[in-house]
Amino acid sequence: MQPEKSEKGKSFKQRLVLKSSLAKETLSEFLGTFIMIVLGCGSVAQAILSRGLFGGIITINVGFAMAVAMAIYVAGGVSGGHINPAVSFAMCLFGRMKWFKLPFYVGAQFLGAFVGAATLFGIYYDGLMSFAGGKLLIVGENATAHIFATYPAPYLSLTNAFADQVVATTILLMIVFAIFDSRNLGAPRGLEPIIIGLLIVTIASSLGLNSGCAMNPARDLSPRLFTALAGWGFEVFRCSHSNSLPIPYLQVSGFTFVKFLPKRIFICLNYLYQKSTR
Repeated sequence: MQPEKSEKGKSFKQRLVLKSSLAKETLSEFLGTFIMIVLGCGSVAQAILSRGLFGGIITINVGFAMAVAMAIYVAGGVSGGHINPAVSFAMCLFGRMKWFKLPFYVGAQFLGAFVGAATLFGIYYDGLMSFAGGKLLIVGENATAHIFATYPAPYLSLTNAFADQVVATTILLMIVFAIFDSRNLGAPRGLEPIIIGLLIVTIASSLGLNSGCAMNPARDLSPRLFTALAGWGFEVFRCSHSNSLPIPYLQVSGFTFVKFLPKRIFICLNYLYQKSTR
C-alpha cells in the first residue's frame, strides 16, 4: 500500500520526470537535433523563399552555425550535445561514451532531424507552395529541395565529393576534440557552443562550395527522406546533374572513414603534446 500512496502523492510534473538517464540523453539528442534543423534549415528557407531579400550566404552560414550552438546549449548538459552521428561515433571510439548508447543517440538524432524538417515544412508551407506555383522542385532557379538537404555542385565528381566530406568532417571532429581537451588551451566554460558555432561558420565559409559541407549524416539524410515523402520525390536521393552522383552518400562514407584517419592524427598530436611537456 505504501508504494501506491507515494505514487498518488506525486504531482503531474513529478510523474513526467524521466528516471532513466539513457532516456533523458536520448530525448536531449532528439531536441537538440530538432532545434538545429528548424533554425538552421530555417535560415536557408528564409533566404531562398524571399529570393535573397531576407537573407543570403552570410545569414545562412551564421544562422546555421548559431543554430548548432543553440542546439548544443539545449542538449549539452544532459547528453553532451552531439547532435551528429559522426560525433557520437567518435566519442565511442575514443572511450568517452559507451557503445551500447550509440544506437539510441543516432536514432534520436535521425528522428529529431526528420521531425525538424517536417516542422519547418509546416511553418513555410504557404511560402513553398507560392514560390514555384505549387511545384516542389529539386533543380533549377525555383528549386527548394536544397532548403532541407545539401546537394553537390554540377562539376563535382564522386572522388572529389568523397574527399570533400572526409576532410570537412575530419577537421570538424579534430577541432571539437581540441576545444574540449583539458590539456589544450580550451575555451571558457559555458562558451564551448559559441566556439563550435564559429568553427561551423569557418568551415562553411571555406569548404561549403562543393557540396554544402553537411558533415552530419542526420542533418542531411533525415531531411532528405522527408522531402522525398513530402512531394519532391525520391529523385532527391540522386543528384539530377549530369554526373548522377548518389547523395545519401558521402556523409555516411566520410563518417565511416573518420573512424580511422582522425584516430591516427589525434594519437600523433597527443604524442607531440606529451613530448613537449616533459
